[in-house]
Amino acid sequence: MSTGAILTVLSNIPWGQVIDNAPKVAEGATRLWNSVGLRKKAAPAADADAVATAQPALAPTEALQARVQGLEAEVRRLSEQMQASSELIKALADQNAMLVQRAELNRRRLHQLAMASAAVAAALATGLLGLLLRG
Repeated sequence: MSTGAILTVLSNIPWGQVIDNAPKVAEGATRLWNSVGLRKKAAPAADADAVATAQPALAPTEALQARVQGLEAEVRRLSEQMQASSELIKALADQNAMLVQRAELNRRRLHQLAMASAAVAAALATGLLGLLLRG
């Protein structure tokens, strides 16, 4: 693909919309990154197995209850992370769909231009052949 064609394609991308959506995508990515980072930085005491083993003096039901609470907290964190991931994926999918639509529009325009160019070339060839046959 030539440089001119690349520049033509890039000039037809709706950069205003891409730039308008960029903060939303960046915010979603930041939230996702932070939620993953918080999980990795969590203290071992927050881990469900660590909670159960860190307090051996507890009665079995209390240890089980502490473990259930740890697991519930982990499920909440994972749910929040999944929600952030879903929002980010949707924003990226919307932006991708917009770019694909624009690329399809450019493809159609290029096809129309090629057909028009072929028609003009055929007309010129016919005219040139007519001039050559007369002379």
